[in-house]
Amino acid sequence: MSRSPSGRRPGVPLKAAEAAFRKATTKPIAEPPKAPSIPGVKETVTLRIDQDVLEFFQEDGPGWQERINASLCKAAGK
Repeated sequence: MSRSPSGRRPGVPLKAAEAAFRKATTKPIAEPPKAPSIPGVKETVTLRIDQDVLEFFQEDGPGWQERINASLCKAAGK
């Protein structure tokens, strides 16, 4: 190994060892895990729709949200 003009080795072995250790033990930054998709689970959302469309689905009473969901599923081909 060649020595520098001052007679010392180039670089400091301790710093080189610490840098190698950090590189070997540092975990790469990972993106946060995505929430798993569970079939059939409903998600609460805010949806802006025309008042007359809302009234149409609410005319038959309770279950209007499920009827809107069924219509959206049909429109999405599901």
